Amino acid sequence: MEKAVIITQLQENHLAFVELIRQLNEADFLFTAHEKWTAGQQAEHILRSIKPVKLAFGLPTLLLSVFFGKANRASRTYDALLEKYQTKLAAGGRASGRFLPPQVAYTDKEKICAAILAVNNRLCRRVRSYTEAALDNYLLPHPLLGKLTLREMLYFNILHAEHHRNSVALLLHKRALV
Repeated sequence: MEKAVIITQLQENHLAFVELIRQLNEADFLFTAHEKWTAGQQAEHILRSIKPVKLAFGLPTLLLSVFFGKANRASRTYDALLEKYQTKLAAGGRASGRFLPPQVAYTDKEKICAAILAVNNRLCRRVRSYTEAALDNYLLPHPLLGKLTLREMLYFNILHAEHHRNSVALLLHKRALV
């Protein structure tokens, strides 16, 4: 996937996630079942996940190289990264540490939604300054997937927003059945 398509997908997927969250009433926003995160917690998790990526894309490539290294392989395709992520989740992989969201109040809904879009927009602006080659040459650490190229990290953020949009939709479906 080329840079322009990646940027479009980042914007579309994060906007779709935020639009779903924004339309929720308080009961839906706070609903949980089977120890799953509420919609609010999923939104906070998305925000906590995209912030460090935005920060990393603001670093000079020399620092990326020093801190995280350079790739010694080609970037995976979007589908290959999606498959790796699904395999890790199926094996029990979960968010941990600073990516675990606290309880989120309904009154924080709009603040979190606006922050997701603002951080994602800043990330997309920073991505524009990278060459296609740079996206494949530099690495970032991912807590579940290991070292990813910059391109793969962007793929992850695209699929991550969609994964959590689907999770919220499934949770709401379960609520409707109750």
